[in-house]
Amino acid sequence: MMSQDTNTSKTKLCPVCGTRLNESATRCLVCGTELDGKASPRKNDGVKAKRLPEITLSLPAALGLLALFITLGAVVVFLIISSNAQGETPEEMVAVGSPTVSPTVTLTPTVTQTATLEPTWTPLPTIAYTVKANETCSDIAVAFGISVQSIILENNLTASCTLFEGQPLNIPQPTPTASPQPTATLSDVEKTEKACDVVYYTVTEGDTLSKIADEYNVSMTAIREYNGLPNDTVYEDMPLAIPLCQREPTQGPTPTPTNPPPYAGPNLLLPADGASFVGSTTSITLQWAAVGNLRENEAYAVTVTDLTSENRETVTDFVTDTSYILPQSLLPTDGVPHIYRWSVYIARQVGGGETETDNWVSAGNLSDQRVFGWFTASGSVPATVTPTP
Repeated sequence: MMSQDTNTSKTKLCPVCGTRLNESATRCLVCGTELDGKASPRKNDGVKAKRLPEITLSLPAALGLLALFITLGAVVVFLIISSNAQGETPEEMVAVGSPTVSPTVTLTPTVTQTATLEPTWTPLPTIAYTVKANETCSDIAVAFGISVQSIILENNLTASCTLFEGQPLNIPQPTPTASPQPTATLSDVEKTEKACDVVYYTVTEGDTLSKIADEYNVSMTAIREYNGLPNDTVYEDMPLAIPLCQREPTQGPTPTPTNPPPYAGPNLLLPADGASFVGSTTSITLQWAAVGNLRENEAYAVTVTDLTSENRETVTDFVTDTSYILPQSLLPTDGVPHIYRWSVYIARQVGGGETETDNWVSAGNLSDQRVFGWFTASGSVPATVTPTP
């Protein structure tokens, strides 16, 4: 059995830090306190042990801080739940506080205005004219295709527009006006359909196509073709158009055909009444509507008179079409405006006359008379011309 060594040496305690030292020690090895022989405690010369700062709170302040922490925790939990509900992750959450504003540059567009050019019109120069014997303002206005008021204003005349022989006048030229565009010329079939008188009939019980044809003296073939029927079958309440212009000739005791009643005056189409043509041209086309199917010895008689010429030159031609091109013999070549009057009627050729005009007689009423003006501003007929309204 081992014996335990017993430390019989005497010791003493440091009065400052309580470290056990040898009895003969004069300085504490831990805190450095000088020890005297009596081992009296040494006063602290300013060396103190480090201690943590103490904060003393009252009970109401402690409760307020606790409530603040609980509120902040609830706000953080609410933000996390809201961000998860919107599909955002906590890393994508934007901290509540002052947001970071990125500067944005806004460009102000500059409006550039482009000036719109307005069409301008330069008046045509006036025409020097000398009043002839017994001429009035109305005669001159009709000859040049202008109004009496324009002559009065241009020459500072009185309202009565009194003139005398040899008086010089300045005649204003007519303002060019757009004339209607010529319509397409109808074909022979279209002319026939337009000129044909039609009676509309509703089929009744017991009617047949043969009975209807006999009643109106129109062939079954004509009724069938005009209505587009596939066969001769008709039914009750069926609408039919009966072309009276295709009536069959009435059988009589003599085979000599009788002349039809006088034709109505043709309806004039182009140019419009009072139209003006300015510029050099080689052709002006006159157009009118067909009055029906003409016989072999019938034609349209077109009469054109130059009202401005000294002898009022007149041309009469006979055509089977519904249009007529103005002959070059009537083209103005003296550099002044010319006024033309034209009309159309149906003529029938009888023969036996000395001239071509004597071989024709009137077979219908005269159409309305129209006038138009033409100014070429040239002393000669050009090679190519297009009517300029």
